[in-house]
Amino acid sequence: MIFYTPDINGLRHTLNEEESAHAVRVLRLKAGEEVTLVDGRGGLYRAQIDEIHHKHCEVEILEHQANYGKRPYRLHIGIAPTKNIDRFEWFIEKATEIGIDEITPLLCEHSERKQVNTERLQRIMIAAMKQSKKAYLPKLNGMTVLGKWLETQGAAGCYIAHCNEDNLQSLKTAYQLGHDATIAIGPEGDFSILEVKLASDCGFIGVSLGTSRLRTETAGVVACHSVYLMNE
Repeated sequence: MIFYTPDINGLRHTLNEEESAHAVRVLRLKAGEEVTLVDGRGGLYRAQIDEIHHKHCEVEILEHQANYGKRPYRLHIGIAPTKNIDRFEWFIEKATEIGIDEITPLLCEHSERKQVNTERLQRIMIAAMKQSKKAYLPKLNGMTVLGKWLETQGAAGCYIAHCNEDNLQSLKTAYQLGHDATIAIGPEGDFSILEVKLASDCGFIGVSLGTSRLRTETAGVVACHSVYLMNE
């Protein structure tokens, strides 16, 4: 029973209408029952329901834990959304469950999808955060042209996963434990040779995610999970 409360402040809080309805009509919670709240900024709260109402359920904060589940690194994945949006939404969900700080949908030369519904993706991320008991909600950016995105990233800890070259070093070899990482994942037709060169000129290191040729959404999850496992 975890509720998202981004505007929480003080020792009492009123759940928004959506969360209140879920607590009362779906979970059928009663006054006096304990629940968990997360604010998306690392705050985890133990709370007790004080007043039940399907539009404004009030709770009393019993305990607050800051920086809950904070990782020793920051992970940003720029990834081209798939033509089948269900597959991209699956990536968004799984990356949030594993642990990621920022996601940027990329518009690339071979992209088959040129826009995304950020409001829907945000809802998926919130649900995944609550389901996996995370206290940090990843930042979701709007669709960004690859070239512009590359230019805004720092040179250190930046990687581009692609299949345009043989004998690329693995992400495991290239990545430095405990350091922040920015990883670019291309569309279903992969990055173009020109895009790979542009990334290299911006300080991105070309890496492989294994011997198999992965779907875009799978590559995104593998990259996210690999960094997570290396830092465990």
